[in-house]
Amino acid sequence: MEFRPFAVELSTRFRATTRRSGVLIRTRDEAGREHWGEYSPFPDYDAERASRWWRAAMEAARGHWPAPQRDSVAVNAIVPLVDPDAARDYATRNGCITAKVKVGGGSDLAADLARVEAVADALGPAGAVRVDVNGGWDLDEAARCLPQLDRAARAGGAPGLQYAEQPVASVDDMAVLRRRVDVPIAADESIRIPGTADAVIAAGAADVVILKAQPLGGVRRALEIADSVGDLPIVVSSAMESSVGLAAGVALARALPREPLACGLGTGALLATDTVARTWLPIDGRMGAQDLEVIV
Repeated sequence: MEFRPFAVELSTRFRATTRRSGVLIRTRDEAGREHWGEYSPFPDYDAERASRWWRAAMEAARGHWPAPQRDSVAVNAIVPLVDPDAARDYATRNGCITAKVKVGGGSDLAADLARVEAVADALGPAGAVRVDVNGGWDLDEAARCLPQLDRAARAGGAPGLQYAEQPVASVDDMAVLRRRVDVPIAADESIRIPGTADAVIAAGAADVVILKAQPLGGVRRALEIADSVGDLPIVVSSAMESSVGLAAGVALARALPREPLACGLGTGALLATDTVARTWLPIDGRMGAQDLEVIV
């Protein structure tokens, strides 16, 4: 087993950082095949949450992922807090027809509305637009902003927002918000932080479930959580890993029993540097298996 420290630069700020760092783990199995895992928890993770990431990294490094159920999965484009012209460019890269648009996070509502409308217009009427708030609004702010963002998506030609990801921080507020607005609600941090969907399901707090393989403890653990959410649609997303870590998310999305909604696995578009020779990006809006030439 070999350990290689790494650091990669981001092309745009993510969670108040422009760099991701960690350790790559390499093993070779009896057949001579290499397996790679990535351990790169965020600096604010406590020991318990970081340990989940370690379990995911070791699962990957040992080649213990389950068999895939599909060759590839649809992927959404990711639109950071940029102006409308730049948002159009991000939304239409790599052939994606679904885009997740960052809103809130210090951006004023007028800018958010313009960004969402521009993305909807760029994708056209067959496209789908989501927004991600990262739990940044309080309940009243979310109830006020989401209908306006939904109208902005419609003004751009989309059939409204597909969903709003983690608009408020608490599960209780999400459950209340879900009854106050018509926009579907997706749970991310409310599942990722505790490492289970139990509270979200019990409260009826979400219409869509976001699963991230590494923060949840690996592909197999995430599949267990997927099994616990009943018929709720699932989206598999990245936690802004390098392309090596991203492989866990792709493995999870391909292994789900049910086809996921377009997945948030196109985060390679936000990397300025990477751990591999060719950053893993969607092709024609989809991602499947890919050989990774590690250069760290």
